[in-house]
Amino acid sequence: MSPEDQTGFVNRIIGEALNGNPPSDREVIGRLFEIPTFSVESMLLQAAARQLSEAACNGKAEVHAQTALNIGPCLRDCAFCAFAKSNGVFTEEKEFPMEYLIDTMQQFEADGANALFLMTTGMYPFEKYLEKAAEIHLHLKPETTFIANIGDFDLPQAKDLKDAGVDGVYHAVRLGEGEVTSIPVERRIKTFKAAQDAELSIGTCLEPVGPEHSTGELVEKLLITRDIEPAYSGSARRIPIPGTELAKPGIVSESRMAHILAVVRIVLPLSIKGNCTHEPNAVGAQAGANLFWAEVGANPRDTEEKTEEGRGMSVPDCRRVFSEAEWDYLEGPSAFYSHAGHLSEVPA
Repeated sequence: MSPEDQTGFVNRIIGEALNGNPPSDREVIGRLFEIPTFSVESMLLQAAARQLSEAACNGKAEVHAQTALNIGPCLRDCAFCAFAKSNGVFTEEKEFPMEYLIDTMQQFEADGANALFLMTTGMYPFEKYLEKAAEIHLHLKPETTFIANIGDFDLPQAKDLKDAGVDGVYHAVRLGEGEVTSIPVERRIKTFKAAQDAELSIGTCLEPVGPEHSTGELVEKLLITRDIEPAYSGSARRIPIPGTELAKPGIVSESRMAHILAVVRIVLPLSIKGNCTHEPNAVGAQAGANLFWAEVGANPRDTEEKTEEGRGMSVPDCRRVFSEAEWDYLEGPSAFYSHAGHLSEVPA
């Protein structure tokens, strides 16, 4: 394809997306993913993605914040995760004290986080999580958006989460699911269905992207995220855990991730307000990311027990990154996890 043809193709897709008709054809989406990073066409896609993201969230980016109940070796054994037992990073199970968890969550509130996430390793006992989540929720402001980031669950458990004060969940069908994880794709999708049936909002993401992932898999997993109609989607790269098999392929650059993130935003309808990326970076925010995470405590991408002493960023840190990309940010509870809200028209 000549440069002129490629530019025409991209301009056509952008025009259709800006008019409310994002691409749905697998071949078209694949061609978008395969456009070279430092091409005029990629820059056009990134600019259009930023425009769409601003329209979807009324120009207000969000910072969500996460802490973990526990840390230790997980038998789910996802190869990209620092908690995987076979990776040998964390060899002893440890739970963080309730006082520490409440203090951390309240600090997130004070810092202005738009949603608070409570995470566990993949096989943490559900009833135990429920008990602790309910206790933490009692110490949060009534308007605070409270999100669970846990392993798979069924419909009765989803309803229990809602009864415990949980507003939504983070859940994803990962790249390499069932191959570098022990979890079948079908199990992940059943959890999506359980959350939807219990009226829990779902946040998801095309992740964790590595250099070895094919265009076909990127398209397949992106369409799964689109079809569940989540509160937000987006894309995040894999952070290699040193010494592991998945460290060998290396890492996708922030510049390449900005292109992938832009394609995700172009493909998703504006009813999906959020376009996340992780870890926070200005290149991604410039290309349409409007959601970052602050992190304290255990982090599946970090070999430090307290990620705030390693890779983790604070809420003010994340806001500073957004400011470098000239984003304004939302004050108050998340608009992404809310079913209410007005989508502004996309500027011509």
